[in-house]
This record gives sequence, structure tokens and C-alpha cells, in this order.
Amino acid sequence: QGVGRPSVYHAVVVIFLEFFAWGLLTTPMLTVLHETFPHHTFLMNGLIQGVKGFLSFLSAPLIGALSDAWGRKSFLLLTVFFTCVPIPLMRISPWWYFAMISVSGIFSVTFSVIFAYVADVTQEHERTTAYGLVSATFAASLVTSPAIGAYLSASYGDSLVVLVATLVAVVDICFILLAVPESLPEKIRPASWGSSISWEQADPFASLKKVRKDPTVLPICVTVLLSYLPEAGQYSSFFLYLRQVIGFGSASIAAFIAVVGILSIIAQTVFLSILMRSIGNKNTVLLGLGFQIFQLAWYGFGSQSWMMWAAGAVAAMSSITFPAISALVSRNAEADQQGVVQGIITGVRGLCNGLGPALYGFIFFLFHVELNELLPDNTSEKTKQNPTIIPGPPFLIGACIVLLAFLVALFIPESSKASSTKKHSKSINSSLSNNLDQSNEEDIEPLLQDSSV
Repeated sequence: QGVGRPSVYHAVVVIFLEFFAWGLLTTPMLTVLHETFPHHTFLMNGLIQGVKGFLSFLSAPLIGALSDAWGRKSFLLLTVFFTCVPIPLMRISPWWYFAMISVSGIFSVTFSVIFAYVADVTQEHERTTAYGLVSATFAASLVTSPAIGAYLSASYGDSLVVLVATLVAVVDICFILLAVPESLPEKIRPASWGSSISWEQADPFASLKKVRKDPTVLPICVTVLLSYLPEAGQYSSFFLYLRQVIGFGSASIAAFIAVVGILSIIAQTVFLSILMRSIGNKNTVLLGLGFQIFQLAWYGFGSQSWMMWAAGAVAAMSSITFPAISALVSRNAEADQQGVVQGIITGVRGLCNGLGPALYGFIFFLFHVELNELLPDNTSEKTKQNPTIIPGPPFLIGACIVLLAFLVALFIPESSKASSTKKHSKSINSSLSNNLDQSNEEDIEPLLQDSSV
């Protein structure tokens, strides 16, 4: 099954095609959102994304655990299919489109399965570079697709954009069916399918209880929550903010996305590897969070176009945070637990994808920064519409939240696997001689147990 041996490049193609399809819909999505919900557009967007994010949070650990038992390929197919199902509904029925976006959150956890797939096919020392490549591919998919979508929408209408995006999604599904080989060896999977999944693995709250007892994963999860919450809110409203408050036209927005995307690719491929080798995994995470604080503060106080461009370059460097965090988690997880732990991290991000847009929409509403009207491109008085000291209050509040994430990340252990080895070396012989039934008491064990010794 599939073409060749399983590799990172299979995962890269899957991610690229999925997010390229959604990137094409950037301009039509703003139009349909405003036409469907003309009043309090971003509050409604936050509600839709909130339902989707909460469902992702609930389902990510279950899908990750199932992929550990049954293999990655089938769940790659499942997640990509249901993530892309709403695309053709944009022109058929906008109400069904937004309803399906909400419900599709159950399966919109492709990154969880992709990172587990990458962990299956790479050695530990290769994973940082591999995760950086996957994240850079996500950025690369957004370099050209919004510009292409905006051009097609202006020239031929939104219907063609939706058709092209649907075809790209179909190509992605066919690629998984025909070309992607299974990455998880049969010998690693449990012998019995039925007994391999317990409710503790599937329940996100039970997983979080295990996270609470693990000194490494707890601060990592809190860091992901606090750093990705503002990022998710920024994704939901930033392009319309650029257009209305700062004065960007459609061409400028597409160019901005492309430039930041290219810089993100460079950051996540070249700089990430250099930083991981020179300053270590934890310090790379801290550096990425520092860039994110600076970027959000600049967005919050910036009122000129050049400020947005400069802050965008800083935003590209902040994109190293998540692949560095994923590598940190992966280094401390066993081969048959990669899906579970990546599922928890993806689930936390899914929760942020729900809370972030709602938070930003509410703050914009609270500070009377109106984003309800889609203004034409040729607006020269936009900066005069909001003559406040802080043009973008949500971004400044986001910078404060990321500062909390930075403080939490300081408490992430430097190398938990090595310290765990030393700490438990005296008890390993006795634990190996115990009855195997005692190993089922997972609720009192740390999530990332080192059993490789």
C-alpha cells in the first residue's frame, strides 16, 4: 500500500494540499461570513470556531490513541476528508457550510496524526528538523493560495474559487488513498484491537489529569494554551483588521501573507535547526515566545503600514515555537505513545482555536473597534476612524497572555528523559519483576514514562 517507504515527504504533501485548499477560500470566506452574519460578524465567527475548537479538544486524544492502535493512514484519510467536507457547501448553502465547519471539529485534528506519522518514520535526533519542515509546509501552503484565491474571486467569482479548492481537497484524499504508505509497524501495534483503547486514553479530561502529574508535559500544555490562544484569535481577524483599520488593499494583504509565509519557511527550516543545535530545545521555545510577545505588542500599538510589515517579519520568527514544542514532547514519549501525546497538544490547540476568535471578537466589540463592514479597497481615511492610543487592543492583551506563557515555559525541565532515567534507575529492576497486571494502573503513572532502559 502506498508509494515507496513511509517518509516525512508523504506527510508534507498531505498538509500542503489540505491547507492550500483552505487558503484559497480566505477572501470568499470573509465575504460569505459577512453576508450570512451582517451584525456582530466576528462574534458569530468566534462562536462557530468555538464549537469547532471544543469538539477538536474532545476528539484529539481519542483519534491519537486510535491511530496508535490501528495505524495512521486510515485516520489521515478520515481527518482530511471531514476537514474538507464543508468546502463545496460554501456556495451550495452558507448556513450548512458554517454548521459543517462546527461539526467537522470532531475530525479536524490532522496535525495530531501527521506529527505521530512523522515520529514513526524519523529518529529522535531528526524530529526537530522534520517537525520544522511540516510546519514550514503549512506556511508554504499559505504563501500563494490566498493571493490566487483573491485573484480568481475578483476575475471569475467566488464559485470558481470554491470549485478549485474542492478539487485540491479531492486530490489530497486520493493522494492519501493511493500514495501514502502506513507508517506504524504492525509489531508496535497492540495484538487485540478491542482491548487496545481504554476510556482513559480517549477521555481528554482524563488525559489532562495525567498531564497534571507529569512535570514535563504540564508546563508544555499550559505554554501551548497561553501562546496559541492569542495566535488563534489573530488568525481569525487579522486580515480584515489590516484591510479596515490599517488601510491595506486586497493585493497588499495577499503580498503580506506571501512575505510572512516565505519568512516563516526560512525560520522553521534554517533557523530552527541552527537554534536547536546551538541553544537547545527549551531555549528555542523561549526565544520563539519572546518574538511572539514583541510581534503582538507591535501589532497592538502599530497604526502605519510599515509597522505591520516589520511586525510580520517578527511574526515569522515566532513560528519556530510550535515545532520546537512538538519536538520536546516527542523526545520524551515512547514509540507507541506518540499519537496520544501529540493528540493532547493538538487538542489544547483546538480549544484555543475556539476560544481565541471569540476572545478577539469580544475585545474588538468591547473597545468599539467596529469590524462589521466590508469596506472597499480604496480607503485612505481608515487610520482616522479609530484615533485611539492603542489601535489593536486584542493584540496587546494577547502579548500579555504570551508573557504568561513565557514565564510558565521557564519551568519546563531541560531533559526530563535523562533525569527520569537517573531517578528511577534503582526501582526499574523491582518494577520489571512485578506482576504485569499492575501496569494497567495508568491513572497513577506519569503520561511520559521512560521504559526504554
